[in-house]
Amino acid sequence: MKLLRYGPQGQEKPGLVGDDGIIRDLSGVVPDITGAVLSPEGLAKLAALDVASLPLVEGTPRHGAPVAGVSKFIAIGLNFSDHAAESNLPIPAEPVVFAKATSCIQGPNDNVVIPRGSTKTDWEVELGIVIGSRASYVEEDEALAHVAGYVLINDVSEREYQIERGGTWDKGKGCDTFGPIGPWLVTADEVGDVQALGMWLDVNGKRMQTGNTATMIFDVKTIVSYLSRFMTLLPGDIITTGTPPGVGLGMKPEPVYLKAGDVMTLGIDKLGRQQQTCIAWEKK
Repeated sequence: MKLLRYGPQGQEKPGLVGDDGIIRDLSGVVPDITGAVLSPEGLAKLAALDVASLPLVEGTPRHGAPVAGVSKFIAIGLNFSDHAAESNLPIPAEPVVFAKATSCIQGPNDNVVIPRGSTKTDWEVELGIVIGSRASYVEEDEALAHVAGYVLINDVSEREYQIERGGTWDKGKGCDTFGPIGPWLVTADEVGDVQALGMWLDVNGKRMQTGNTATMIFDVKTIVSYLSRFMTLLPGDIITTGTPPGVGLGMKPEPVYLKAGDVMTLGIDKLGRQQQTCIAWEKK
């Protein structure tokens, strides 16, 4: 299944995308796409629905982030060896873990705000894991059973804040609008082999990133098992798993960063496509 949330910001409704590509309204079945809905039992209930009987959603509504009430937004850094190299950092022996603020989560096509005074805002196309059942000290061979599905994520990053402002990555990763997610959550059964998905990102129509989840240093089952040793993963938690090479920080001879008016377009096989326009910060 492809599950999504649609409608104006703060007023999103739950929905799913049928085989015909048309959005169907789920608000008569579930109040929202939350962790409870993403449990194995919740997904089985949705899978048993007669999709054709659900109300059609007219037009082309805005897509919100496909999961509501996310308790943790965890990220894995330097998870592609060639991205580590372009960042002038060693290949990690264990997953590099940091947090993105849940307040940065937004819809897949919403504008990205360049923070006040920022000169080093950057892009990162990433595979996101959505947890479906509680995971604590999970073994690798059991880890995928705790995954509800997968999402496309742009791990927008401010490199000065991340690298030059005291060494705490979180500061450069959780700025408002730095977490576009979606357009939908694709359940694990529909994705199939998650370690064989092509990834790409363009800026202003120019291809910047090309990669494949096959080249991740730590694969999905390893990441879920590893994180579950340090924190209990809850239904609806999202883990973003690292980016292939081609980020602005790694451009030669000089880094290239985003500015107001730039357009990022990105996608992952089976998980859809996003597009964000960068805008300047304004006081509200």
